[in-house]
Amino acid sequence: MKRWKMILTLFLALLLVPIGISAASYFLSSRASANWWAADRSSAGVLPPAATHPHAAVRIYAARTVRWRGIVAVHSWIVFKEQGAQRYSRYDYTAWGEPIRVNGFIADGRWFGQTPETVFSADGAHAAQLIPKIRAAIDAYKYRNLGDYRAWPGPNSNTFVAAIIAAVPEMNAVLPPTAIGKDFPYDGGWLGRTASGTGWRATLGGYAGITIGWLEGIELNILGAVLGIDIRRPAIKIPGIGRLGVSAAVT
Repeated sequence: MKRWKMILTLFLALLLVPIGISAASYFLSSRASANWWAADRSSAGVLPPAATHPHAAVRIYAARTVRWRGIVAVHSWIVFKEQGAQRYSRYDYTAWGEPIRVNGFIADGRWFGQTPETVFSADGAHAAQLIPKIRAAIDAYKYRNLGDYRAWPGPNSNTFVAAIIAAVPEMNAVLPPTAIGKDFPYDGGWLGRTASGTGWRATLGGYAGITIGWLEGIELNILGAVLGIDIRRPAIKIPGIGRLGVSAAVT
């Protein structure tokens, strides 16, 4: 019995302590008192200007989301540009307006003050091959109607991007463990392949589940909080803080 109590205590500590650290970081920073609506949404400078980058390009970005939700979660979006295009197209899935929001924000803009990290990057011929499939996946996205969006457990912005990744598995992209909503069953099933197509996942409506895949590693989802380990690119995944170890970004 004592052994099980120790295991349970350790498990709860792994879930709650990182979230507590992330919360302390949030409340001790200027983010807690800032006017989030007036926060900086200018370019973070992580994407070359379209006019000087003639090649096709695809990017997936993620940044800490708005207000206290940023303690535990990121918002993700997808950007692409066909060869010769003079501007990027940015797709977000949001709670306001049309759920799939097109060019509502600067392609590599800060997400209400938070600098985005690159999850996936492709240029040239590879990007050109991906774009038609990405467009088709966006057009076919199931939860595209008014009222479909739910911040937790999904479908939200991370569910949307996870569905795109699943439809275009050759991207080999993996969303951060803090992308709450990525484990929502965007295909409607409780059991299926992982978004990367390299493993399997089981989910109870996004509230709980387990993922085992070559690219994803092993992830346990408890109410959206992810505990996991990645062997391929050695790292641990903990709630609130995210990934500690080798980056999983595909560039």
